[in-house]
Amino acid sequence: MTTLPSPSPSPSPSPSTSSTTGTGAGTIGTGIGTLRNTVADSTTMLRRNLLHMVRYPGLTGFVVGIPVILLLLFVYVFGGTLGAGLSDDVTGVGAAAAGGGGAVQQYLAYVLPGILFIGIAGIANGASIGVAMDMTEGIVARFRSMAISRTAVLTGHVLGNTIQGLLVSVILIGVALLMGLCPTASPLGWLGIAAVVALVSFAVSWLGVALGVSAKTVESASNTPMVLLLLVFLGSGFVPASSMPGWLQSFAQYQPFTTFIETVRALMFGADPGLNLWLALGWAVLLAVVGYVWAQAMYVRRSVR
Repeated sequence: MTTLPSPSPSPSPSPSTSSTTGTGAGTIGTGIGTLRNTVADSTTMLRRNLLHMVRYPGLTGFVVGIPVILLLLFVYVFGGTLGAGLSDDVTGVGAAAAGGGGAVQQYLAYVLPGILFIGIAGIANGASIGVAMDMTEGIVARFRSMAISRTAVLTGHVLGNTIQGLLVSVILIGVALLMGLCPTASPLGWLGIAAVVALVSFAVSWLGVALGVSAKTVESASNTPMVLLLLVFLGSGFVPASSMPGWLQSFAQYQPFTTFIETVRALMFGADPGLNLWLALGWAVLLAVVGYVWAQAMYVRRSVR
């Protein structure tokens, strides 16, 4: 009787290899799903904030109106005197920007970037108040009970205020053009201005959100962002930093808003921003990171109370 040889067992796949592959694919899939949910939730929160801007235009009107009033005030009341003391080599604003209008028009060209960043600093105040109201009125508590990304709640405020900052900038530049501004920026220069304004608005909004989450009351949330407005006045927004006392010049030249202002001023009139551009990008990234980390940490801390 012949005995048939038994077939050798087929090699089974290595458990470690299969489990590792499955775990890696599951992790990637989970990460993509989480990112997709975060983007969708952030879009929903952004839509909510845009609807608030439309339905309650008072705060938006205040954020837009104050810079316009300041521009008219400084140009037509103080422009003749302050503009007469400016020189092209100090300000970087050439005679072409004055449009042949003398000291007043030259001061309009010089002061516009400073007023523009007053408007952008003002959106931090709106972001802080909006988040503080959500935190104190129980809306965020409702969001926590829902399947909404924790990051999306704050990101919606930031994106909404970034759009508001761009809107303020467009309106303010439009008013300046009606007043006789003659910018000499190239199309690439205008794109650079838009990019800087958007980045700074994004960074300032995260800082404002962090201040709003940290505030215990809406009243305190409306006061703390005022320090950003002071930085504009303590920079080169209204007068050259070189005209300030020696002990103040070093601070004024390298603080964040001076680099923002000088970068936009140079791009608007076809000049090379040089080192100010890199300093502005560095400051904006630093402010955005600090604001993001601070806001997320405070949001988590207040969530577990």
